Amino acid sequence: MSYARPMQPALEASPSLWRPLHETDGATVFHVDLMPDAPRETEALGWLDAAERSRRDRFLYPRPRREFTLCRAALRSLLCRELGCCNAELSFETAKFGKPFARVGGVPVPAAVNVSHTCPHCLIELAPRGRIGVDVEERSTKRSLNDYIRLLFAPEERAELEKSRGRGRIELFYRLWTLKEAAIKAAGAGLSIDPAGFEIPPGLVRGERTGVFSFPDTPEVRWRLENIGNARFAAAIARESVESADRPVRRKT
Repeated sequence: MSYARPMQPALEASPSLWRPLHETDGATVFHVDLMPDAPRETEALGWLDAAERSRRDRFLYPRPRREFTLCRAALRSLLCRELGCCNAELSFETAKFGKPFARVGGVPVPAAVNVSHTCPHCLIELAPRGRIGVDVEERSTKRSLNDYIRLLFAPEERAELEKSRGRGRIELFYRLWTLKEAAIKAAGAGLSIDPAGFEIPPGLVRGERTGVFSFPDTPEVRWRLENIGNARFAAAIARESVESADRPVRRKT
């Protein structure tokens, strides 16, 4: 990624907090290990500002406290590296529907940021600009999927899930769900978008890694979706695109 400000020589990022996972079209996804690790947690705590430390202290249980600390420290480390700024200059705010954006010295930066976590994994997606979204989920075999399928998926997606069995059904469920969640997060409209109101392109349903689509109510905006899941977790990213989109399918009522 390329930014206008040069890297400050005195600044050292903390690659022990993160590692690159995936890169595509100028966007990079980083993985953060959320497993207990006292030395990393101590290092991570040093990156947090006073407000973040106060927020951390309000968590009642160790796991969410650890997850917040490691995710936020990794995000700070990465942005300092990419923007060439000092940690003390960096702050965060959230947009109307909770999507975070960064400021350096109080000035919003064009860098696009999105974060998702599910213990023991956090994914951070960064891009020089534009709208992006990332989602990561553990493929739980304990969750009863039927109610979620009815609420989250459009008719043709439900039909595909109903035909699937066993591990294949779990894989398909989480592949579709992470793709939908990444797209919704990229759009930045929160719960105002009904996940059952749009369908993932058929190629992605069949197992292709990338696809382009539009939400039914904004057909002029194209989104590039990519399945970046692996054996450890399901994951997907979305980014605003200028490519031609598959024709969106409206939910039948």
